Amino acid sequence: MSPTDPARSGEPTTDALLTARGLHKRFGDNEVLRGIDLMLHRGEVVVLIGPSGSGKTTVLRALNGLETPDSGTIVVAGGPDIDFAPDAPVKPRVRKQKRLALRDRSAMVFQHHNLFPHLSVIENVIEGPWRVQGRPKTEVIAEARVLLARVGLADKENARPHELSGGQQQRVGIIRALALRPDLLLFDEPTSALDPELVGEVLLVIKELADEGWSMVVVTHELSFAREAADRVFFMDAGVVVEEGPPSEIFGAPQHERTQRFLTRILRPLDGD
Repeated sequence: MSPTDPARSGEPTTDALLTARGLHKRFGDNEVLRGIDLMLHRGEVVVLIGPSGSGKTTVLRALNGLETPDSGTIVVAGGPDIDFAPDAPVKPRVRKQKRLALRDRSAMVFQHHNLFPHLSVIENVIEGPWRVQGRPKTEVIAEARVLLARVGLADKENARPHELSGGQQQRVGIIRALALRPDLLLFDEPTSALDPELVGEVLLVIKELADEGWSMVVVTHELSFAREAADRVFFMDAGVVVEEGPPSEIFGAPQHERTQRFLTRILRPLDGD
């Protein structure tokens, strides 16, 4: 299974899939997002990097409709335009409906796989397409088996999550997201909970999806992956986008002093391998 958009040819299209403008979010006295702007083109991979607490996960949750910004707008091509301004003339019930519509366009892979422990692998995969989207069960089972085969888990469809390794569980989490047929894939530190020797197998799956042309926003500390897979990299700190650009610029010639300090601290061990 691959997206309806043609595979990337090295240059993202000019067709914007999603545009976020001026996103602000505060939790109590902590202003987590302070005016985030982000545009994603169809078939493009955007990677968010930065120190812990910089707001990266909150951005993803806002794009998925899991978090409600205090202000700002999110525009989805062919879908809802959501204005989160406090005085926006939108009733709370209508705003909730728009957030749910936003969630219907995307699928999120979390740090922890969040599989249902009482369901088998294939039951976990078909739960959303069958029970939530209402697609025919025979259809979603057939599609789930194709997806499981592509990540080497065809023989695990009847296993329970506790019978799988961490890497296998996260691959099921990715397949569960793909089964929803989303326009946009969101990854929140998909390898952070894995043992080091299992990280590669999950990153390989994500890289293959990028090569196929899936539109993705990825939060990760795996900077080698970001350098290889991203079309654009956003460096965030303290709730703002400090700098953004292609990986060659962000990693090769960062312009902002804060970006330089972060990358020097993180990349020096990598480059010394």
